[in-house]
This record gives sequence, C-alpha cells and structure tokens, in this order.
Amino acid sequence: MTRRPIQPLSDIATTPRFRTVDGVSIRFAESGPRTTEALLLSPWPESVFAYEPTWTQLAEHAHLVAIDLPGFGRSERRDALMSPRAMGEFILRVADAFRLENPHVVGPDIGTSAALFAAAAHPSRFRSLVVGSGAAAVPIQLGDPLREWVFAHDLEPYRRIGGRPIVERAIRTLQQYALTDTAREDYLRSYEGDRFAETIRYAQAYTTELEILRDLLPHVRTPVQIIAGRRDAVVPLVNAEFLHDRLPHSELRVVDAVHFIWEDAADEYATLVQAWWAGGYARRLNIVPGSALDWRHWV
Repeated sequence: MTRRPIQPLSDIATTPRFRTVDGVSIRFAESGPRTTEALLLSPWPESVFAYEPTWTQLAEHAHLVAIDLPGFGRSERRDALMSPRAMGEFILRVADAFRLENPHVVGPDIGTSAALFAAAAHPSRFRSLVVGSGAAAVPIQLGDPLREWVFAHDLEPYRRIGGRPIVERAIRTLQQYALTDTAREDYLRSYEGDRFAETIRYAQAYTTELEILRDLLPHVRTPVQIIAGRRDAVVPLVNAEFLHDRLPHSELRVVDAVHFIWEDAADEYATLVQAWWAGGYARRLNIVPGSALDWRHWV
C-alpha cells in the first residue's frame, strides 16, 4: 500500500487544534499513522512549531503527536502543573488521552525533567526518552537569562515587560536556522501579555525538584538518549553529562550548536532521533527492537 504524502507541520498546525486532557485545553499537532508512536513536547519559549524543521523527517518513521505543555505555547495553564514532577504525571495522561500505548517521548528543554520524572514513576509506560538542553545538574548550573529567571524573587518586572520582547530576544540567539514567519508569530503570540511571566514558575521549581530527580535517576529503567549543544551557554553541557553519569541506560550525543539544537542543528537532531528509534534505544538494554523482550522485559 502506498503511503500518503507527509503533510508539513505548517499545513497541520497553522490553525491550532486543541484537546481537553484532564480538564486542561491542550494544543496539539498530529501526523499520519505509523507502527511506531512518539509524543513530542514543545520547548520553552516556543511551541509545537519547534519541530517544523524535523517534522517531515521524523514523521516518516513514527506517528507523531506534538503538544504544548500546560501553560506553554498555546495550551491552557493550570498552576498545579507548573513544576517538572507534576508535569511528568500529566504527560502520562496525555499519552492515555491520545491512546499512545508505548510511545517514544521527545522532551528537550523543559520536557527533560518532566519526562524523566514520568519515566521514574512509570517504568514501562514509555519505550524510550530523548531529552537534553534542560536543567538537570545539582547544584544548579545554568547561564543567563535562565539562571536569572530561576532565582527571580519577583515576577512583576517580567509581567510589565510582556512576553513578546522576551521571546523575541530568545529566538534571536538562533544561529543557523531561519524561523518561518508562521513559527515566529506563533512563538510570540504564545507568550504575549503575562503568559511568559507565569511560565517562569515552572523553572523556579528546579530549585527543589532537581534534587529529588537526582536521587531517582539511577533507578530509571527506560532507555534515554541525551542530545545537547556543545556551545549551549544557557543550559551548559554539564547538565547533559550529569544525566549521562547517573542514568543506567543512556547515551549522550553532543552536537556543535548552541541552545536550540532541534532547530539550529535540525538535520543532525532528526538523524540522531531516527537512529535511536530504529534500534539505538534497544541496544541500551541489549535487546532486539520489536522482539518479545522489547521494553516489557524490565516491568
């Protein structure tokens, strides 16, 4: 049977689609059916359009469901979910809502800690994780402006500034990739007004929750691929190395880029993810992909 052509993300996501999950309106984009399934978590301060340069390549190999996490992108905020640990539990509910039985999860940036909390609590739920470019090290090792946001005592200055100029400044750090006009406007609209200021609360939870996550990492049974930018000054490479040193079934891939590696190094990022899905994750467990032992053997 001939496969249908893959729709570019710009065709799918320009008009936002929403699904209510546990009472929260979640923005999502979805590709066509494939045997393999993957749940993609959008990074901060972006949206599902962060996957625009990798979408077609990844959709060749998996049924993709990309979401804006609650409070981020175009999704509704619920204050009780604005921490990595709580967000990790919500990721489970998203997978259930979209009937993703055993998906891979791609969670760069803010998705890193949330995905790891989810995998630690539910070891058989996800086939694998792809994380990186997210805070992880204890004590906290971050560069500005993220470090400034994490330790800010007052969010009012960010409310006064508004989200648009802050996001504009962030996306200007892209070095190799030129955002489409659609993606740029989506990022800006996603955090306008006080929406960006309210997302800072999530990052401020790092001060307590990364210590909890540190103690869980050696017990995470899910295979984890960590992709990080060698020249990332916002989330330095030490965060990826911290994870790799503690996760028992992990591999670390370092690309020559700054923070937004899923865009600035899109081709390399997609190639690494594809290879991981094609069998790299299973080699971390010394099993054959798709065999009877695949993922269920450690439950």
